[in-house]
Amino acid sequence: MAQFELFAPPVLTVSDINRYIRQLMDSDEILQQVWVRGEISNLSQPKSGHVYFTLKDAGASLKCVIWRSTPVFLKHTLQDGQAIEAQGSISVYERDGQYQLYIQTLRPVGEGLLFQQFAALKNQLEAEGLFDADRKQALPVFPKRIGIVTSPSAAALQDMLNTLRNRFPLAEVLLSPTSVQGQEAPKQIVQALQKLQQYDDIDVILVARGGGSLEDLWAFNDEEVARAIADCRIPVITGIGHETDFTLADFASDFRAPTPTAAAVAATPDMMDIRLNIQAIENEIQRRMEMRIADLKDDLVMQNAIVQRYAPQRKVYELEQQLDQMAMTLQRVIKYQQGNRQLALSHLSKHLQSANPHNMLKRGYVILNDEQSGERIHTIKQVNPEQMLRITLADGAVIAKSEKIIQFTESGGKEDENA
Repeated sequence: MAQFELFAPPVLTVSDINRYIRQLMDSDEILQQVWVRGEISNLSQPKSGHVYFTLKDAGASLKCVIWRSTPVFLKHTLQDGQAIEAQGSISVYERDGQYQLYIQTLRPVGEGLLFQQFAALKNQLEAEGLFDADRKQALPVFPKRIGIVTSPSAAALQDMLNTLRNRFPLAEVLLSPTSVQGQEAPKQIVQALQKLQQYDDIDVILVARGGGSLEDLWAFNDEEVARAIADCRIPVITGIGHETDFTLADFASDFRAPTPTAAAVAATPDMMDIRLNIQAIENEIQRRMEMRIADLKDDLVMQNAIVQRYAPQRKVYELEQQLDQMAMTLQRVIKYQQGNRQLALSHLSKHLQSANPHNMLKRGYVILNDEQSGERIHTIKQVNPEQMLRITLADGAVIAKSEKIIQFTESGGKEDENA
């Protein structure tokens, strides 16, 4: 056993491995004087003065560094999407085990390919009239049902849901999930839009994703996606990336919001504003009633003067009685209007509570979805034997398999039973 340990290979640390690979790269003549062409992405210029970015082409990416002491004159004008040719050495950043290009010289080679494709396709679709203002549909003032096209795992979705819940909880939200990045994303986005258009009661659709690089947002520059949004029979609001990001989907939509959260704001009224408007109407009614009463009192004074001059005292008493009756009627009208407003607010509040799906779940109801597709199940005809189902309760969810399907007749008896 001692002899076996004597000839065992040495055990290296991670630092030893990274250092050895760096030494190999530093001794390679080709890697020490190499020119690399690509497009800049994820550009970062922190306060340290160093510049970091990624060079990308259609198939790969390479991390790059420009030290602040390197006299690269173009480093202050670099931008994402710019195509450059960079010269430098490739070595390993030992701490992260990451190889990267340490740039000494670079030169621009014109606009990046992605920007060229974007500009060419934008000009083509614009010439077709796809972005014309007269194609835009008006947004609903009080949407009852809102469709969302985005990734179900995206943080942007939760931001939108929170905004919709806080601003206008009366609206129902229907998610049509899709990928928002990658080669399959454009096709899935188009399909998600088509699914929502199968519903007759969708009032507006939000197409959204969070921020990212040009490559990350590229699915929303796809021609089919732009055409699907422009041809959608339901008004579409886009909220893609950050405020400075523009995609073909934004130009094709009926309304472009700068962020996903802003898209949710654009789609809904603010419940607080509605309450304030109702209060303002009540105040205006009160003000006009008081003005009317004041006008009537002024008339009374004038009539009383005339009566005192030309009519017997009884006529004055009759006019005073009429004024009292009118004043009491006006007061009843005021109280009636105020009561109606308060009743309307009460009904609205109760409707908000009854429309909350979480309250229904707490009362023993459940939400049933197909586990694989996520489709909401409303009838027994949508369920097949051995189908995996998601049963959502108030405090969680259960994944179950349908083992037996029993269909009831209209009278409540069994009609068919499949094992």
